[in-house]
Amino acid sequence: MFAKKNRTERTAEEAWEHLSSAWASAGDSAGKAGRQGRRLASRAGDRVTSVTDEALIRATAAADALAGRRPGRPWALIAGVGLLGAALGWVAATTARAALERQAENEEIELAETAVVVTPTYDDH
Repeated sequence: MFAKKNRTERTAEEAWEHLSSAWASAGDSAGKAGRQGRRLASRAGDRVTSVTDEALIRATAAADALAGRRPGRPWALIAGVGLLGAALGWVAATTARAALERQAENEEIELAETAVVVTPTYDDH
């Protein structure tokens, strides 16, 4: 009745151990960063804060992944790309319309220049 753990369970346990360790080290880093930040210049404090923030973001993402939650969609990026695409489409349509108008004008001028006017003559015999 003692079933061996399957590969998925072992992987989940290892991931949880790594996550717990990362979370703990992020907390330790935050504490150390707070103490060192007061003693060091603002440049060093900013660097430590950014590293701590990155560790916290990664640990949170790992916890969400282990819990089965998917990351949110970057709606601002999607909207920005959509607006950029709309602007580029408008520019392309305007340019194509102007090119077609120029082509039509040129064809009309060419037809006018090469047109042969035939006038009928009436001979009274």
